[in-house]
Amino acid sequence: MKTILFTFVVLSCLSACGGQESGTEAESSESTAAQATQSESERLNAWFEERYEEQLQFSPIQLTFLGRKERYDEIDDLSEEAEDRQLEWQRKTVETMEREFDYDALTSDAKISYDIWNYQYENALANQAFRGNDYQFTQFFGPQAFIPQFMSTYHRVEEPGDMDAYIKRLGEAARALNQLLVRAQKYAHNGVRPPRFAYEGVLRQARAVVTGVPFTDGDDSALWTSANGNIDALVDSGKITVEEADAYRESARAALLGDFKDTYESLIAWVESDIQQTGEQPSGVAVLPNGEAYYNNLLASYTTTAMTADEIHELGVAEVARIRGEMEAIKREVAFEGTLQEFFAFVRDDPQFYKPNTDEGRLAFISQAEEKLAFINERLPEYFGVLPKADLVVKRVEPYREEDGGAQHYSSPTPDGSRPGIYYMHLSDMNAMPLPQLEVIAYHEGNPGHHMQNSIALELEGVPTFRRQAGFGAYGEGWGLYSELLALEMGAYDDPYSNFGRLSSEMWRALRLVVDTGLHSKNWSEQETVDFMQQNSAEPLASVQSEVRRYLVLPGQATSYKIGMIKIQQLRSRAEVALGDRFDIRAFHDTVLTGGAMPLAVLERRVDHWIEETLATGE
Repeated sequence: MKTILFTFVVLSCLSACGGQESGTEAESSESTAAQATQSESERLNAWFEERYEEQLQFSPIQLTFLGRKERYDEIDDLSEEAEDRQLEWQRKTVETMEREFDYDALTSDAKISYDIWNYQYENALANQAFRGNDYQFTQFFGPQAFIPQFMSTYHRVEEPGDMDAYIKRLGEAARALNQLLVRAQKYAHNGVRPPRFAYEGVLRQARAVVTGVPFTDGDDSALWTSANGNIDALVDSGKITVEEADAYRESARAALLGDFKDTYESLIAWVESDIQQTGEQPSGVAVLPNGEAYYNNLLASYTTTAMTADEIHELGVAEVARIRGEMEAIKREVAFEGTLQEFFAFVRDDPQFYKPNTDEGRLAFISQAEEKLAFINERLPEYFGVLPKADLVVKRVEPYREEDGGAQHYSSPTPDGSRPGIYYMHLSDMNAMPLPQLEVIAYHEGNPGHHMQNSIALELEGVPTFRRQAGFGAYGEGWGLYSELLALEMGAYDDPYSNFGRLSSEMWRALRLVVDTGLHSKNWSEQETVDFMQQNSAEPLASVQSEVRRYLVLPGQATSYKIGMIKIQQLRSRAEVALGDRFDIRAFHDTVLTGGAMPLAVLERRVDHWIEETLATGE
């Protein structure tokens, strides 16, 4: 790496002068070194801004997620060749970074940026070796459902030009979907295809997208509703005439009935054919070609650790046993007479723990979640120095991608606040939405969980943009799970059943360590996994089955929650012991959140640096 020659010349001169430096000379030396360090760090940060802008241009989708309208009429190139070009670009940036910047001359925060940039490349390089093992189409956030969601939710139409881009983007979406279909066909030829239930979900979702006007008779399809809504809004705002609106409708209809419909029909036809190659019983990825190495790479990527499948499995077993003990305590608190298994059944099956399976019940569920979030928001300033500016809304998942018992999830806001954070709920089956868990999931997905962590990261100043928008599973999901327990400190869960819901959520994540590794490393069957989860949780059967199928098509991801939570807990305990009376919970949380997402080892280094600085300054 390059060295800053001026710094070394100054230090050498001072050393060669002999004798003891005067106070003024020492202060001058320290000031010069600090200035050089700051200069090198500022130069690196400026370089990161340039490189990140280059990187963003690879992804029109990401630009739209960020609320930007460059390349607004395009969709990403999703071919293998495009992946190769992006990886080569990453390789060259790392090579340049190592050649052009002196790591030892950087500030501690600039070193974190340097390490994260390098980590992202190494992770992408490792993943490329196994891309032939990736499932391209599944029931869980598959591209066949993502495309209409993206067009309806993220592509904002505010001017006539935005509608032009919308229509062109429908054709681009068809091209991108076809690229993924080509990859899926290639990987299936090599023996890699998702389980049958995943294909069934893809068929259900893809058919739903191209059902309804203008594709078929009946009600308007989701995309036609979206297109008409955008056009109507332009008319209402006076930005286009009725005649221009009619022309836009004809163009949108033609785009939907052209390559877009053809590609969806091709996808449906191929999946209908390839589903015949799947077995009745799903299996983990270890049975696929190169499956064991693929799974180990996924564990490293999602947890950002070197933990093995066996280590993760054993940790999960221990956590399940610990949490069962805490659940027993709540069972005694509510004076329930019976076994813990019977208590699970009571909480799972008793009607008092569910809203009616009606539209009124769904609205009441959303309203109650909003009330809990309002409660916790009032207490945030006691635990955080930095608070999010972006709004949070709670919404039901769109009908074309809603599943009974589907996992609730969060979508980040735009950096400029033009789109809020969104907490999505699957409410098609209210019998899969137990009230004792309403509170804990709201905190996980909203505040102080994902919304807080993501919004603060996006709103940071003085941190390279790529860090503000980075994502690492163990960090993000670990924070979400940590925030569930933190809410207890903040006064939430004011009845034992809600606290039992919190424990059920933590148990759920502990079970994931066991069953994800069980499915993909120890050859557990789907039914064996469902049975194990039911024996150790009060979750409704529909939720258990949906979750197990999620783990089967998204191997490794489910392990990130508990691994990340435990690391954050360990770092907090370390800080509490080291700092004693000087420990400030607000400062600790700000340290964790105000650097953006990062690998766990880098987070540990950041917290350790904060501890050292606090001890040194006495603050």
